[in-house]
Amino acid sequence: MAGLAPIAVALDAPDLETAARWAGLVTPHVSTLKIGLELYLRYGPEVVASVRGASAVHVFLDLKLHDIPATVAAAARAVARLRPAMLTVHAAAGAAAIQAAAQAAPGARIVAVTVLTSLGEADLDRIGLAGPASAAVRRLAVLAVEAGATGLVCSPQEVADVRSEVGEDIMLITPGVRPAGADVNDQARVATPEEALRAGADLLVIGRPITGAADPGAAAAAIAASLRRAEYLRG
Repeated sequence: MAGLAPIAVALDAPDLETAARWAGLVTPHVSTLKIGLELYLRYGPEVVASVRGASAVHVFLDLKLHDIPATVAAAARAVARLRPAMLTVHAAAGAAAIQAAAQAAPGARIVAVTVLTSLGEADLDRIGLAGPASAAVRRLAVLAVEAGATGLVCSPQEVADVRSEVGEDIMLITPGVRPAGADVNDQARVATPEEALRAGADLLVIGRPITGAADPGAAAAAIAASLRRAEYLRG
């Protein structure tokens, strides 16, 4: 969307009214609204209509599906009627599950989550995923794209390497994005918005630095302005 910041605001709200209010405040400035698992489980399909409102904003349904292929397909088919622009599946669910999601929801961009940004090297060792994180992300990224994913979620620190593996046609989405000086909260692999875009990210997931601000709309506008100043956003 021309002129809007390539930001997906994570609407991790305590209730539907708050999520809708945040959405109304930030949609003049950002391209995408991200609905996570907690909010969707609490309110179901109603939450999509509530945050979308009358705007043309993209809805990113971040459900991180992770199950056998038949179940992933059924779940993707169930939410496809909500017309999400993007739907996430865990790459670790395997190629068949990713392919099943892509076939069941052809109108949505299937986005494969590689390695959660909350995980560090020690965490990977404990769960038995061969590291380092950058290598694990690249392996999962290639697997997912070969299976039909057209988007990937990876930390800002792996964007450049993933881009070299999958090419320019795959959307790279980066959580773990924090403006300079912001609290990193539960994220382990982070970068500023400018750093993430410079590395090659297409869409930045930002939650608490915007929604936790006294004025979420002003916070979103400030980040969008900083990206314009850095010449990553025009129009």
